[in-house]
Amino acid sequence: MTKSELIARLAAANPHLYQRDVERIVTTIIEEISGALERGDRVELRGFGAFSVKERGARVGRNPRTGEAVDVDSKYVPYFKTGKQLREKLNTDE
Repeated sequence: MTKSELIARLAAANPHLYQRDVERIVTTIIEEISGALERGDRVELRGFGAFSVKERGARVGRNPRTGEAVDVDSKYVPYFKTGKQLREKLNTDE
């Protein structure tokens, strides 16, 4: 699902809200999560999951074209861990 599809679904499910307001809400939530991750904070949405930042250490990679060894610097990457309720919803036998 793309951001625009999410906005359209939320607007359809909440006809009392204008689509531009729904778009502003979704954008604000995404910006707040991104800002918290930039600061190194953890964002937890109960029942859904938690966003955090993990550091990937430096390593030796391979250039896929030449097979030549390439040094890859360490970097920070976003990480998402699903919450228990979401995991249970995804793994029901229904």
